[in-house]
Amino acid sequence: QVQLVESGGGLVQAGGSLRLSCQASGRTFSTIAMGWFRQAPGKEREFVSGISGSGFTTTYSDPVKGRFTISRDNAKSTLYLQMSRLKPEDTAVYYCAMRGGGRYPSQQEYDYTDWGQGTQVTVSS
Repeated sequence: QVQLVESGGGLVQAGGSLRLSCQASGRTFSTIAMGWFRQAPGKEREFVSGISGSGFTTTYSDPVKGRFTISRDNAKSTLYLQMSRLKPEDTAVYYCAMRGGGRYPSQQEYDYTDWGQGTQVTVSS
């Protein structure tokens, strides 16, 4: 049983920053890859960023590359997404997700078996 709880969403003006957190419990965290996904109004859920269990390997989707940074603190069983230079098109519900035991990140939604409830990020222009 895994529980993932996101926090840190909110309303921010374009160009601003937010840091999302995802607290994990109920399962070994340090060896398991994690990811962030988002779903904007009227759009399908899309991959944002992923990180290996160790934290050494990261990957980003093209729209956020250079602006977002994924990280993790395994001692705290917490995943982070630092979002900078936010744009209105970043507005979405952001979800953290855990792979079903895989060590390295995937961009495929079906590779993730556990999901948080989501946190709303709204970027105004």
